[in-house]
Amino acid sequence: MKSIFFDCNDQLEPVWKRVYRNDDPPIDVNKKPFGKEDLPKVIGGYDIAIDDHSYMPTELVAQCPQLKHIVFLGTGPRSYMDVDAIEARGIKVHIIKGYGDTAVAEQSIALLWAAARSLARMDREVRRGVWTPHEGVQLTGKTIGIIGLGGIGREVARIAKGQGMKVIGWNRTKHKEIDVPLVDIDTLLAQSDVVSMNLTLNDETRNFLNAERIGQMKKGVIFVNTARGALTDEQALIGALKSGHIRSAGLDVFHTEPLPKDHPFAQMENVTIAAHAAFRTPEASETLLRRAIDITKRIVG
Repeated sequence: MKSIFFDCNDQLEPVWKRVYRNDDPPIDVNKKPFGKEDLPKVIGGYDIAIDDHSYMPTELVAQCPQLKHIVFLGTGPRSYMDVDAIEARGIKVHIIKGYGDTAVAEQSIALLWAAARSLARMDREVRRGVWTPHEGVQLTGKTIGIIGLGGIGREVARIAKGQGMKVIGWNRTKHKEIDVPLVDIDTLLAQSDVVSMNLTLNDETRNFLNAERIGQMKKGVIFVNTARGALTDEQALIGALKSGHIRSAGLDVFHTEPLPKDHPFAQMENVTIAAHAAFRTPEASETLLRRAIDITKRIVG
C-alpha cells in the first residue's frame, strides 16, 4: 500500500525526520503547496493519506479511487472534511487522541491571560507609539467554567486550580477521571467569569454555544476557544464581543482557516488571535507524528 504525508511543512519536516525509523513503511512526504482543487493530483495514487489540517472536500476525495485511509493529525477532522460521506465511500478516517493535552491546555491558559490583561492589544498599540495602560482582570479567585472535560479540559482545570481559580465544568458524560465539580450548562454559563471551550466537534456538539447560550453567559465574561470554531455560533459571538457582553476572547480556532484578514475577529481590539497553534510544541508534534506513522504501519501490516 502506498502512503503519503501530503501537506507537510517546514515546521513539521524536521520533526518527521526525528521520529521516522528505518523499520517504518515507506511514506512519501510532500512539502510543495497546492491549491485545494489539486488535491486529487497530490494523493490520487495513494492508499493512505496523512492530513495535517488540509481541507478534503468529498467531491475531490471521490476522484481518488485508490484511497482507503485518511490519517488525520488530531481529533477534529470534521472541521476539514465530511467524515460520514467519506467513510460511506469506504475510506476510513483515523484520528489521534491525547497527543498534546498539556500543550493545548497551556495555550488555553495563555490565551486566557492575554485576553484578561489586553496583552495583544497593548503590544500592538505600543509598537504604534500609543501608550495606554489598559485595566485588566485579576483571575485569582474567579470562576472558570470548562465545557468538555476530556484530557485537555482536565489539564485546563489542573492549571487553573494551581493559579487560584475556582473550577466548575460540564461534560456530556460523567467518568471517574473527572475530579471537577460538574454543573448543568445553564449554571456554568451563568456563574463563570471565564468560559473555556474544550469539546470535541461532532454532529451533536456543532454550534453548541448557539446564540441563546451565548446570551446566557455572565456579562463581562472572558471566552477562550482552543477546540473548534464550529462549536460556536460565530455571528452571535461577534455580536456579544461588539456589545461588550463578552468582555474579551482568546481564539485559536475559527470557522474558516486561515482566518481572512478582513474578518471581524481580526478587526476587534478585544479579541486575541492565534493561528490554530495550540498543539504546536516539539513534544506534542513528535508524539502526534509518531502515532500517525504507527497507524500507517498497522494498516500496511
